[in-house]
Amino acid sequence: MMQDSPNLRRMLIHYARQLTETGLTRNTSGNLSHRVETGMLVTPSGMDYAKLDPDDIVLVDHDGEPRGRRLPSSEWHFHQDILRERPEIEVVLHAHSPFATSIACLRQGIPAFHYMVAVAGGDDIRCSPYATFGTAELSRHAVQALAGRKACLLANHGMIALGSDFEVTLKLAVEVETLAEMYWRARQMGEPVILDHAEMARVIEKFRDYGKQPSLEPDGFVPKPESGSNYTK
Repeated sequence: MMQDSPNLRRMLIHYARQLTETGLTRNTSGNLSHRVETGMLVTPSGMDYAKLDPDDIVLVDHDGEPRGRRLPSSEWHFHQDILRERPEIEVVLHAHSPFATSIACLRQGIPAFHYMVAVAGGDDIRCSPYATFGTAELSRHAVQALAGRKACLLANHGMIALGSDFEVTLKLAVEVETLAEMYWRARQMGEPVILDHAEMARVIEKFRDYGKQPSLEPDGFVPKPESGSNYTK
């Protein structure tokens, strides 16, 4: 398990900025967390990702107590509950991406209209029931919708993606948003044909080794300096 460190906080800021750069979210909506030995690191509430420095990232301990100079994201509850329930998960990403959120506002999930739905771990991407943001009820719904899955939609709200590291989780979130867009577009023309359980079981089995390559990443993470940045030291 990783320890809290300036380097990990810089990584979190870098990938939080990717939420806006990839179009997964706009302004200060969405949030990102990473498990650490003492709890989790999470983005602060209502702050522009472009202006964050490592000291703005909030440590929330195992008892739910925030440590630091900022308040944690209003959604820290479901980040903490998901990490408690899913010991294999290191990163939780939440975004209000346009197409996934549009489908979530219909209180519908994404069925197996395309085999790539299996990247989320099953033969559909569920939509959790609605609950007010930042509440324990929303957290319970999210944990249930994610059972056996690595992504879900939140009714009238957005999406959640889970992963073993920042890069994997971001790629999954982008894939879920892409699937949501394709599903939305297909439904403009009619009702998509849904792949059956047997076919999706075959796809899920094939995905066990999908995209796995030896890692050549260095241990240290040094993001590329950005204009006006104050977090590259």
